[in-house]
Amino acid sequence: MKKLILAVLLSISANSFAQLIQIGPQVSYNFTSPITNDFSSKSSGTGVGFAGFARVNLLMFYAQGEFGYTKSEFSIAQTETEKTDYELSGTDATLIAGFKVIPLGKLGNIRVFAGYNWKNYSNTKTSNTLNYVEIAKNNHSLLGGVGIDLWRLTLDYRYIAGITDLDPSSDQDLKTGTSSLSLGFKFL
Repeated sequence: MKKLILAVLLSISANSFAQLIQIGPQVSYNFTSPITNDFSSKSSGTGVGFAGFARVNLLMFYAQGEFGYTKSEFSIAQTETEKTDYELSGTDATLIAGFKVIPLGKLGNIRVFAGYNWKNYSNTKTSNTLNYVEIAKNNHSLLGGVGIDLWRLTLDYRYIAGITDLDPSSDQDLKTGTSSLSLGFKFL
């Protein structure tokens, strides 16, 4: 009888822990636009990201941390001869705080969230042959978005607004704005 009670309590505890902490992988498709008024022409580009996430659920609130790799591409130009193509990739860390707006019972929920994103660009390529472009390796951003959880799947849309100037050696201001659509799978 004691073993049966212990097994039931352990099962309840494991189920409660699984609902409290969730981990898993996610992939994202990113659409990056340069944010600047100092250039006459701007062109957006696409990229991908891969990450792992860990989420802690507390009633209607949750906190989530992510760590992964992202790649972004975009272009800017002052004239046709001064066009610069950017290809940036590196590690990515995100901290999110969110609120479950519409609970869908055992099926999942609809969420809103905000947070902070840090990128370390370890691989940077620019196509500008006229001027040297110095890329700020550490890039800080703020983000906001909405998401939906259905069973073990998590689908998020987020907008990541860069607050770090990408080229600190220039007197022209250049930041990024990224729209990201991600799909994750919760193992727990």
